[in-house]
Amino acid sequence: MQGDLFGESVSPPLAESPAKAASAPKPVSVARRGAPKVWPAPSVEDWRELAQQLPTQLRFGVSTWSYPGWDGLVWDGEYDPGSLSKHGLGAYHQHPLLRAVCVDRTFWRPLTVAQYAAYAGQVDENFRFVVKCPAFVTDAQVRGDEGKALKPNPDFLDSRLAVEHFVQPTLAGLGAKLGVLVFQLSPLSLGWLGRPAALLDRLGHMLAAVRQVLSAHPSVVVAVEVRDPELLGQALADTLQAQGATFCLGLHGKMPPIESQLPMLRALWPGPLVCRWTLNRVFGAYGYADAQKKHAPFDAIVSEDLHTRAVLARTIHGITGAGQPAYVIVSNDAEGCAPLSIQKLAQAVSG
Repeated sequence: MQGDLFGESVSPPLAESPAKAASAPKPVSVARRGAPKVWPAPSVEDWRELAQQLPTQLRFGVSTWSYPGWDGLVWDGEYDPGSLSKHGLGAYHQHPLLRAVCVDRTFWRPLTVAQYAAYAGQVDENFRFVVKCPAFVTDAQVRGDEGKALKPNPDFLDSRLAVEHFVQPTLAGLGAKLGVLVFQLSPLSLGWLGRPAALLDRLGHMLAAVRQVLSAHPSVVVAVEVRDPELLGQALADTLQAQGATFCLGLHGKMPPIESQLPMLRALWPGPLVCRWTLNRVFGAYGYADAQKKHAPFDAIVSEDLHTRAVLARTIHGITGAGQPAYVIVSNDAEGCAPLSIQKLAQAVSG
């Protein structure tokens, strides 16, 4: 395939194996008093023309939406995180650039069909959800409250649990609004990294079971994200391709920069783009707490990453230009404010 399809890249081939509108007065909603309703910021309409210039296959979204600091960017005022968590999605999805969202909480505990349906009921038919598989399936270790590995996980990549506790409930609750199922493999032990064939065999069996359940839902994308650079190679690409899955670009301090991950997408071409820009590399592999401390209240670009943004924009342009769908999820931990990062990405893609 052509080398520039995913933007400029200096990586080797695969190995074998807007600023917040301060000038506008803040509207005061009397109807909101004592009611759980969350209202969108009037400023979101400023982005409708730009949104109409973007490829229809492109969907931007954020990782979790319950941030009071987005007052004036997404919300029309200061709401508490609890109200935003329960009712903010209805306002969030009215932002013309935000056509998807990643439900991260499922990584820690599976949701019920009713919980998924409640989310689906807050958005229109053109909105899509990206949902993460629970860690009790995708983490090879059983961990304590602080994340320390306690013992091997006997249910790691268990097909039955993945289907019964993740795939089936998301389908039943979200229906046609389900866009992507993400299987994020947590950092692996040396025992698993030393047996890549066994690991990929188990992963392949689980993905086959997932794809069987999704046989009547061909538009749902199945994506695998890894946190071990050692797994980036042809063997993983072959496993994903055999099961109709794709590789999720994981833009995170524990992984190589974006240009070093693009060969995985080339090996799977043609196919969709799924990207989760979750942590700026300047904070290192375990820098979430530092990023949160520096970026709070998440209302401005603080740790600008021009390089990642530029390469990602070129990648989006190339993949959507070839008619493939693209789901791009951005966290506040990427640059400081996910909605503003998305606005800048959208400007780069359309420009």
